Amino acid sequence: MASDKSYLQFVLDELSALELSYRPMMGEYVLYCDGKVVGGIYDNRLLLKPTKSALAILKEEERAAQWEIPYEGAKEMIAADAEDCLTVELIQAVAADLPEKRK
Repeated sequence: MASDKSYLQFVLDELSALELSYRPMMGEYVLYCDGKVVGGIYDNRLLLKPTKSALAILKEEERAAQWEIPYEGAKEMIAADAEDCLTVELIQAVAADLPEKRK
């Protein structure tokens, strides 16, 4: 099942504190923060890369990571709620953990 453009817009609106961009890919959307792939929207679910800092934030907040697989054969990712104020912090942590783009 492909993701709806309206759900993408909802996520972008809820996370407007961040400068997010996206790229459509095979009916889904890959999300970028600071030019780095931080996650995506898969089957109308916001999923984030499970970096050390993001997992540490969840542990610090005493929240268990909700794990979901974006598509068959993919690694598990952290399920996030766009309406949760912690999601902005998680995305920033994921972006900070990822290496800079090569030139």
